[in-house]
Amino acid sequence: MKSILITGCSSGIGYDTAIQMRAAGWRVFASARNSEDVTRLKSQGFETLQLDVNDSIQIENAFTEILTMTGGSLDAFFSNAGYGQVGAVEDISRDALREQFETNVFGAWECIRHAMSIFRQQGHGRILVNSSILGFAAMPWRGAYNSSKFALEGMCDTLRHETAGSGIDVVLVEPGPIATRFRPNALLKFQHYIDIDKSVHAANYHAQLNRLQQEGDAAPFTLSSATCAAVCVKALTTSRPKTRYLVTLPTIIFWYLKRILPTKALDAIQRYAVKSQGTS
Repeated sequence: MKSILITGCSSGIGYDTAIQMRAAGWRVFASARNSEDVTRLKSQGFETLQLDVNDSIQIENAFTEILTMTGGSLDAFFSNAGYGQVGAVEDISRDALREQFETNVFGAWECIRHAMSIFRQQGHGRILVNSSILGFAAMPWRGAYNSSKFALEGMCDTLRHETAGSGIDVVLVEPGPIATRFRPNALLKFQHYIDIDKSVHAANYHAQLNRLQQEGDAAPFTLSSATCAAVCVKALTTSRPKTRYLVTLPTIIFWYLKRILPTKALDAIQRYAVKSQGTS
């Protein structure tokens, strides 16, 4: 039976991918940061690991435990854990930026290094990284998150060169708006790090607060996390994966607009795309 480790399985894309990969006949190691989520996943029949990607010891212990349980093998790793820090570039402190990159980039990078050591020894493996439409199309008020996802895209593009012909596949999934707990989690970080009313961007920030607190879908063409997970399953199981999987209509549209429009024209469209969010 093939095996996979997935980070960030407490909810959303990670959780639904774990369910669907198990249904596809894979041995799924579902990990989460909080012990309560690990307990819940275990009660649902998953093999579980407590794994905070900000903790190097937990990362090392998780991979060691998996190798013990599988007899030394792992077939795939899905780097899914992450969150979004909202705020203008000029309002993002070093601490906020460091925390964003610790989770979204450094934690993913360290996990991938551990996975790569296994894949190199066995001569095969697949790495799937959850990026975003914001990994190639920057939007206002999301500078830290944009930058973290741009960094992941650069890492994966480089690693793809370095693994060419090795039997190891490096794949990106790039979702647009997905119905997950992403907004509530982003709201907590926004309120923690941004002094909203003292910023020149206060009016825009209040619109962002409305968006993050809004019930239901906050953007057009939002898809369910289960729909995105189905794409992840395809990326993980097909014999010849694409290098990128674009999920949601906005991702597809902006992918092509970025290639045909002058930068200033694309900038204007991207600003327009977020202008009305949270104002209704």
